Amino acid sequence: MENSRLGEIFYQIAELLDVLGENKFKIRAYYKGAEVISSYPYESREIYEKNGTAGLEEITGIGKGLAEKIEEYIKTGNILYVSELKKKLPPGILELLRVQSVGPKKAKLFYEKLGIKNIEELRVAANQKKLRELPGMGEKSEKTIIRSIVFLNKDKGRIPLGAALPLAESIVKALSTSKAVLKVEYAGSLRRGKETIGDIDILAASKKPEEVIKHFCGLPEFTRILSKGATKAAAVTGEEVQVDLRVVELEVFGSALNYFTGSKAHNIKLREIAIDKKMKLSEYGLISNKDNKTIASAGEEEIYKALGLSYIPPELREDRGEIELASKQKMPELVNLSDIKGDLHMHTDASDGVETLEAMIKETRSKGYEYIAITDHSESLKVANGVIKKTLLARIKEIAKINSKLKGFRVFTGSEVDIKSDGSLDYDEELLSSLDYVIGSVHTNFTMSKEEMTKRVVKAIKSGKINTLGHPTGRIIGQREGYGIDLIEVIKAAKDYNVAIELSAHPLRLDLTDIYCKVAKENGVKIAISTDAHTFGELETMRFGVITARRGWLTKENVLNCLDVKDLVEFLKNRKTKY
Repeated sequence: MENSRLGEIFYQIAELLDVLGENKFKIRAYYKGAEVISSYPYESREIYEKNGTAGLEEITGIGKGLAEKIEEYIKTGNILYVSELKKKLPPGILELLRVQSVGPKKAKLFYEKLGIKNIEELRVAANQKKLRELPGMGEKSEKTIIRSIVFLNKDKGRIPLGAALPLAESIVKALSTSKAVLKVEYAGSLRRGKETIGDIDILAASKKPEEVIKHFCGLPEFTRILSKGATKAAAVTGEEVQVDLRVVELEVFGSALNYFTGSKAHNIKLREIAIDKKMKLSEYGLISNKDNKTIASAGEEEIYKALGLSYIPPELREDRGEIELASKQKMPELVNLSDIKGDLHMHTDASDGVETLEAMIKETRSKGYEYIAITDHSESLKVANGVIKKTLLARIKEIAKINSKLKGFRVFTGSEVDIKSDGSLDYDEELLSSLDYVIGSVHTNFTMSKEEMTKRVVKAIKSGKINTLGHPTGRIIGQREGYGIDLIEVIKAAKDYNVAIELSAHPLRLDLTDIYCKVAKENGVKIAISTDAHTFGELETMRFGVITARRGWLTKENVLNCLDVKDLVEFLKNRKTKY
């Protein structure tokens, strides 16, 4: 968890430096350092304790200055540089950067011209139509800011899946070390894999609940204990995440886990079925009305079976037709992480990634993948160091040489190509046709109308030059709402033109959502679950994409990168020869 916290601090330093107008290379170093360390798979403390700052400097993207900052944090739990930078700015100004379309320059402009120091003051000024008069602003920009503030307030206090799941797993692991704990699992909306979580629910089974409660309250993750009873406790972490623990008897663990996993609507349906069968279902078990005997309680599977249902995976328990299907014993076999055979979206240091091509190949091979696609940004996206045509042609030849020496692994030449405002694609047709795999993505002009954006994206799909539509709404969970787009029309076009749609596995994107994954499935459109990795650590986010895919009812047959190499090549070939 320390790596995640260090990433937050480095990102904050980068933002502060940006607002202050400091050296752009220094700013970039902190942004990149934040990205690298927050997703690095090995704990920085362990690296430091073993090899000091020299060991930290061996991490790609972490130089001497950042390594020293990490050392300071490990030793003191703080980095003084943050406080020094904050003294140069009014309190709360960093809040403004959470608002869509407000970058460091605008935050500084709002402060200097209107004295705006926080989101509430920005909201008032926008509603009073004061922003539109400022340089570089206008009525459209002002309305975008108002919508973004409404969005931020709506999502306030929600924890992204990518932060909640590792924390819950850490607490479950810590609790499992207690001899008093017989079983322990996280429950609630987290177990159902929702993209954001209100708080974390943990369920434990024990004959000695008082020992479990004591162990839980003593965990180092917690900064304060909210409540502590005989079988329940609640605590808050340093990141202000509330964790609730319930301790039950082993005999009712299954029914309690089912009850506390939810959803509420799913549970109501289960109870209705129980009533029809002359039974009652609660957290204490499935009990016969006739003789008050417990029919099932220890395991979830036996509860569903006793109700005449096939087992329903937690991700599907939202009352979206899963119970009706389970009653017919026709539940789909959902995609698993082990079904993923490759990653089709990643960046190297040729654009805005951290690692070299060779390093990415080595790392992904070690994960057991059969293939990857290298998809650095295209030329027009200057902010991401987009690759010029000459460099991309050289990369194609380089990858061809690498592939000639590889056995049991293939590197697809690719690009994440910008879909321009008029729907045309970056790079000419000849260059696009020479690539194995092309992702078309929107990175600019998010404020187009829904009709204009839909037309823009559909035109790119109909070009016959892209294989996959990347992060289709452009959203960033809790930070930026997606641009307006008619995804039903997009999915129809993708079906007609044999184009896959990406489910970006990054936990702050998870774009396509579970709802539209299901719609895509129903329309016969393949989904590419991809990490969009810029670092080694981000390759690990694939599991979040799989969780969302499972919530969207996807099986391995629906997922592009569950195909083996031969079938994937056939899919790509069919698209290219069709037009």
